Amino acid sequence: MDTQIQALPATQTKVAEAGPDHINQQIERDTEARINHFKRQNSQAIHARIDELEREWDTGKVLKAALAGIALSSSLLALTTNQKWALLSGTASAFMLQYTLQGWCPPLSLIRRKGVRTPNEIQLEIQALRNLLKDEHYPL
Repeated sequence: MDTQIQALPATQTKVAEAGPDHINQQIERDTEARINHFKRQNSQAIHARIDELEREWDTGKVLKAALAGIALSSSLLALTTNQKWALLSGTASAFMLQYTLQGWCPPLSLIRRKGVRTPNEIQLEIQALRNLLKDEHYPL
């Protein structure tokens, strides 16, 4: 019997698609403003910015850390104070499962409102900065 596994949605596109347009547009404007700022900078500053971007936490990493922290804290509280705290741990786990299967979950709206970008959005800025280095004939 031939079975096929249905591909899961790409979380990088789902996060931006599911978010409000005004937040996506603000993140895009902020990125464009940073790129325009670096058009007037030297190659060393551009390289330093690329290094920063390569370490920037994206939506997935922030979500996983937040949900893991909530699950751990609520599990400890359930063990030490009141078992009702286990509901919060279960909710965090359900959100992580939803994120894995659907590429989106409700806490991502809060994360996006804070300006946290998707991996694609970060890569777009990195590529734009690399293009600046090529255009200005800075050594890569």
